[in-house]
Amino acid sequence: MKVSFEINDKAYERMEDFAAEKDISVSEFIRRALLERLEDEEDIRAADKAMAEYRANPVSYPAEEVWERLGI
Repeated sequence: MKVSFEINDKAYERMEDFAAEKDISVSEFIRRALLERLEDEEDIRAADKAMAEYRANPVSYPAEEVWERLGI
């Protein structure tokens, strides 16, 4: 699937520089950056959900008990 967008010249030049440093095309640089950002956003959602669950039921366990339960 193709996606297009507009960006100012200065930002494009910066992307060109970063892409050249990694020896990839600007398109590949953008693709990687977008996928990384999506992954980061998913991680943030998971962390927010975990924090909300913890705040609703703030139970914690000592590390030794966790290791024991996991058989480590």
